[in-house]
Amino acid sequence: MLNHPTVEKLHQLRLSGMARALASQAQTPDIGQLSFDERLGLLVDSEAAERESRQNAARLKRARLKQAATPEDVDYRHPRGLDRALFARLMTGRWVGEHQNVLLCGPTGIGKTFLACALANQACRQGHSVLYVRLTRLLPTLAIGRGDGSYLKSLAQLAKTEVLVIDEWALAPLTDESRRDLLEIFDDRHGTRSTIITSQLPVKHWGYPLKPGQIAISMGYARPVGGLSEAWEVPPSG
Repeated sequence: MLNHPTVEKLHQLRLSGMARALASQAQTPDIGQLSFDERLGLLVDSEAAERESRQNAARLKRARLKQAATPEDVDYRHPRGLDRALFARLMTGRWVGEHQNVLLCGPTGIGKTFLACALANQACRQGHSVLYVRLTRLLPTLAIGRGDGSYLKSLAQLAKTEVLVIDEWALAPLTDESRRDLLEIFDDRHGTRSTIITSQLPVKHWGYPLKPGQIAISMGYARPVGGLSEAWEVPPSG
C-alpha cells in the first residue's frame, strides 16, 4: 500500500532506477519469497545500471562519433583482413589504461572510421572521455581559434580527452602552422592519453605531407628528435 508514495519520493530524490524497480516488484506475485536484503539489492542494482546507462549516453553525446558503431556491429567476415584476436584485445580497453595509440590504415571504403568509432564506443562504455574529430576540420578550427581567443581552450579540451579519434590523417600537405598545432596536441597527450588515427596512407608514408628536414608529427615514422617520442624528422624525399 505504501509503494505509490514511496515511488514518488524516489523520483523526487532522482532515484528513478530504484523507483521503476520498486514499481516492478509490486507487480511480481512471488516477490515476497525474497528477503528484504535481496529485494533491496535488486533496487540498488537497478539504480546503478540506470545511472551507468545515463552516464554512458552523455559520454557518447560529447564524443560526437561520426558513426554509431558498436563492438557488436563489427563483421569479422568482411574481407579487410581484420585480426579478430587483436581487435578482441583492444576491446578490453587495456591500451587506454596504458596510454597507447591505435593506427588504422587502409584504402577508402575498408571501414577504418567504423572500426575507430567502435573502439571509441567501447571506451565510452568503460568510462573514458572520448572525442571524434576530422583532421581536415580540426586544423581550420584551431586556426580560427587564434583569432577569436578559443585556441588555448581547444588545446586544453584535446589534452584532457582520454581517447581522441583523429580521422582522415594525411589527406593533404600541412602548413607550418598546422604542424605546430599537431606538435602541441601530441606533446600534451604523450604518455598520458590515447589516440586513434585513421589514414588512407601506410604509416611509412605519413611524412610525405610534411616538408623534408622539418619537425613533423608522424607517430612512429623515421627517428625521434629532441627527446619527444611523438616528434619526428622527415628525411628528404628521393
